[in-house]
Amino acid sequence: MNHPDHPGRPGESAADPWLDDVCSAVSSDRVSTRLTDRLALAHDASHYLRVPDAVAYANSTAEVAAAIAACTRFGRPATFRSGGTSLSGQAQSDGLLLDTRRHFTGIEVIDRGERVRVQPGATVRAINTRLAPYGRKLGPDPASEIACTIGGVIANNSSGMECGTESNTYRTLESMVIVLPSGTIVDTAPPDADDRLRTAEPLVWQGLLRLRDRVRSNPRSRELIEQQYSIKNTMGYGLNSFLDHDDPVDILAHLMIGSEGTLGFVGEATLRTVPVPRAVATGLLVLDSIHRATEAIEPLVAAGVRSLELMDSASLRVTQRLPAADPVIEGLRVDAHTALLVEVAADREEELAELVQGVERSLTGLAVGVSSGFVRGGARRTALWRARKGLYTAVAGARPAGATALLEDVAVPVPELSAATAGLTRLLEGHQYTDAVIFGHAKDGNLHFLICPDLDDTVERRRYERFSEDLVDLVLSHRGTLKAEHGTGRIMAPFVRRQFGDELFDVMTEVKRLLDPAGVLNPGVVITDDPQAHVRHMKSLPVVDPAVDTCVECGYCETVCPSRGVTTTPRQRIVLMREMARLPEEDRRRLEDDFAYEAIQTCAADSLCQTVCPVGIDTGKVMKGMRAERLGGMAQAAGRSAARHFAGLSTGLRGGIGAANVVPAAVRRRVSDGARRRIGREWVPDLGGPLPGAGARRRGRTPTGPARAVYFPACVNSLFGPGDGVSVEDAVLRLAGLADVPLLVPPEIAGLCCGTPWESKGLHAGQEEMSRIVGDALVKASDGGRLTVVVDASSCAHGLSRLGETHALETIDVVTFVRRHILPHIEIPAPLDRVAVHPTCSAVHLGNTDDLLAVARACAREVDVPPSWGCCGFAGDRGLLHPELTAAATSAQAGEVRGRDYDAYVSHNRTCEMGMSRATGRPYQHVVQLLSTLAKPRG
Repeated sequence: MNHPDHPGRPGESAADPWLDDVCSAVSSDRVSTRLTDRLALAHDASHYLRVPDAVAYANSTAEVAAAIAACTRFGRPATFRSGGTSLSGQAQSDGLLLDTRRHFTGIEVIDRGERVRVQPGATVRAINTRLAPYGRKLGPDPASEIACTIGGVIANNSSGMECGTESNTYRTLESMVIVLPSGTIVDTAPPDADDRLRTAEPLVWQGLLRLRDRVRSNPRSRELIEQQYSIKNTMGYGLNSFLDHDDPVDILAHLMIGSEGTLGFVGEATLRTVPVPRAVATGLLVLDSIHRATEAIEPLVAAGVRSLELMDSASLRVTQRLPAADPVIEGLRVDAHTALLVEVAADREEELAELVQGVERSLTGLAVGVSSGFVRGGARRTALWRARKGLYTAVAGARPAGATALLEDVAVPVPELSAATAGLTRLLEGHQYTDAVIFGHAKDGNLHFLICPDLDDTVERRRYERFSEDLVDLVLSHRGTLKAEHGTGRIMAPFVRRQFGDELFDVMTEVKRLLDPAGVLNPGVVITDDPQAHVRHMKSLPVVDPAVDTCVECGYCETVCPSRGVTTTPRQRIVLMREMARLPEEDRRRLEDDFAYEAIQTCAADSLCQTVCPVGIDTGKVMKGMRAERLGGMAQAAGRSAARHFAGLSTGLRGGIGAANVVPAAVRRRVSDGARRRIGREWVPDLGGPLPGAGARRRGRTPTGPARAVYFPACVNSLFGPGDGVSVEDAVLRLAGLADVPLLVPPEIAGLCCGTPWESKGLHAGQEEMSRIVGDALVKASDGGRLTVVVDASSCAHGLSRLGETHALETIDVVTFVRRHILPHIEIPAPLDRVAVHPTCSAVHLGNTDDLLAVARACAREVDVPPSWGCCGFAGDRGLLHPELTAAATSAQAGEVRGRDYDAYVSHNRTCEMGMSRATGRPYQHVVQLLSTLAKPRG
C-alpha cells in the first residue's frame, strides 16, 4: 500500500485484482507481500527508501512482460531490481519491485570471446571471469564490478576508470531483447527487426521517427547534444541516439541504455568485448597544486595513458592513514598537493616500455614534485591502487554513526576541470563538509566527491539541499553534466530541464510518454516535475550495533553470501536490524519472528562478507553473537562441559552416526523430522539425506625420530569417515612417510577440537574452554611453539590460527604443508587428466587457495575451479540443520560440475566435501587423499 504520510512505513498489502494479475504472470510462490521480504529488498546503496507493496522474482522475460503489462493495466508502479549498487535512488518502488537478478544469470561467450550474450542478473565480475580465458573483458569497468549486474550497467550506462566514452555500454552494444510496458517483446538482433517493431508497435515506431527528425532539424539541439555527450554523461535520456542512429529499432535500443528501467526491461544483451592488455605499468605523480595536476592531464592522455585518477589534498591526507600506504604518500607533508595515479598498458613489454618513456617525456616542464616511478606488478602496484580505491572505505568507515556516505559524481570538459575542482572545493568548504574528499577519472573530466551528512537532522537536510542547488549552478557554469556515470536517478531528476533546456527536456518527456504512456515504470526517476524529488523519501540509518553501523548498504557482500538465494544476505540482515530499530512495536515483532530463521539460523557465518565489504563488516560474526545472546546460562555451562569431556562426546557422536547409517533413510527422516519439530531445527540435524559412515578414533602418535611438525587430525574427519577410500589421516601420514617428514600427533588428540563448532553455535564459554585445552596441549606438543602445527581440515586450520594471538603457535593447513614440504620429495608417475576443485571459504581467509590448487595440479594435467565457485553453505553443521542453505548455495556450481567429466573431485574440508557430494552426486574427497593414491617417492 502507498503511505503518503510516512513513505518509509510499510503496511500489509491486501489482495486485489492487480496483485492477482501479477501472481498469474509470475507464479504465486514467487510473489510476496510479506513485510520481511518487502523491507529486505527495498534498501539499496542510495540514501533513498521506497517500500514496495509486493516483490516478485520473475524467472523469464515472458514473466516480466506479463507482470509489467499487469501493472500497466492497473496503473501501478513497477521497478526492476538487480544488484542494488545504484547510488541515485533508481532501484526502488512503492508498487511492484521485480527482482531480475536471481533467475537471470545466463552468460554465453560467442566468437571466442569477441562477443558475449548476457542476462541482466549476471555480475560484471562473473562475465569477465568467463571471458578471461580468451583474453577479453567487458568495456565498462565500474568499481562495483563484484556486485553490480550487467542489467544495472546497461540501465545506468555505467563506465569506470578505463572505458571512458569509447568502450561504455552505448558504444559496445550489438543487440538486445527489450520488454516494453505494453508487454511487447522486441529483439533488435534480426535483420528485419525494424520492420517487426513497426508491425508490433506502430505508434512507437512512428513516434521515434518523429522525434529523430525533430532533434536533427534543430541546430541548437544538435549542438547541445554533441557537446554534452562528448563527455561522460548519464543525465536524462540518451538523446545522442537520435543523432547516431537512423532506424527506430536502433534508436530504441540505445535509448534503453541509461534509461534506468523507466522505458522498458532489457531481458538480454549482446555486447562486443575489449582485449585485456598483457603488460601494465602504474605510477603515482604528486604535484603541488590542483592547477599543476590538471595541466598534466592533456599531455598524459596524448601520451597514451589508459587510466588517470585524480586525488585532491584531502584524499591524500586520508590515504596517509591507510594501512601499508605507499611510501611516496606516507612521507609527504600535504599542503595543496594533488596526485595523479597513471596507468599505461600494452600487449608486449617492448610496447609498454615505449609508452612509459612517452609518458615521462610528456611530463617535462610540468614540475612533478614527487613520483613513484612506474611499477609493473607486485605489492608496490597494489599499494598504489589501494591509495585510490581505499578512499571510499576510509571516509565511509570513519563517518559518524547514523550519517550517510553520499558519493556523487559530475563531469566537465577537461579544460574546465581545474576551475571546476577549485570551485567544488570552495563549495564543500562553504557548506562545512570539512571531511569531504574529491577524486575521480581525470582523463574524462569526471569528479567524484564523498560527503557524510546526517539526513535525519532537519538542519543537515536543509544544508544538503542548499549545497545541491549550488552544485548544479557550479557544474552547469562549466558546461558540465550533473551525472557522469552513476545515473540520474531521483537525486538529479529535478535538474534535467536546467541542464538540457526546455526543448530537449520536452523531447525526453515525449520519449517517456511514447514508450510508457501509463507512466508505471519507475516513476519519478530520470525525469520529474517535482522540484523537491531529490530531498523526498530519504533513508534513515538508526544506530543498532557498532559492528554494523558503518554499513553503507552497497550490496558488495551479497555475491559471496551462500544464503542469498534462500533467505537473506548480509546487507538484508543489517537492513532488517535497522528496520526493527525504527518501526512501531507491531511491525517490529513481525520482523523479529522472521529474523531468527531468515537471518540468524541460516547465516553460514563463513565471514566471506567481510572480505568484500568496503568498510570491513563481518556480518557472520554478528549473527554468531546473536546466537550466543539467545542462549541462557545453562546452555553455556553445557557447552563448557562438552569441551571438557569432548573425547567421550566424540565417541558417542561417532557411535550415533554409525547407528544412523544402518537405519533406512525413510525411517531416519521420520525420526529426525519429529525431533526437529519438538526440539527445534537449530539443534536437531536433518538425517534424511545421505550420510557417510563414522571414521576411526583419533590416536596420538610419536615418530621414531625427531618430529618435523605436529599433526592435528581434525575431529570432523573422525566423525565422518572417508567411505571406500583411505582416511585423510592415513593419507597425510603416508605422504609424510614418502617424504621422510616425521609427524607427531598429540597424545590428547581424542579430546581436542579447534573450537569452531562452539563458536558457530554461540557457545562462547565452551569455545574459550576448548581453546585453553587445545592451546596447552599444542604448546606442549610443539615444544613451546618450535614445531609448526599442521591441520587437515581448512576450517579447523582457520579456527586454530587464532591461537597465535594467545599462544606462541604457528598453525597451517595441510595443503600448505604438503606444497612446501611434501611435493618436492614425491612424484606422480600417472597424473589424472582432469580434476574439479572446490576451494573453501576458510582457504580464502587463510590465503592458501593457491596451495590447494598447487597440490591439485600435482595430481592432474587440468585443474578446474568452476566459474560460479562460492561457499557451499554446509558451514560445519548448517548443512545438516538447514539443508536448503547448501542446496541454494551450490546450485549454480553443481550445474557446472555436472556439465563436465572429471576424473576426481577434491576439496580440503570434510563437511564441504559432503555438501558438494550431495549437491553434485559426485564423490568429493580431500585433495591429500587423492595425492596419496597417486604419489611415489622421488627417484
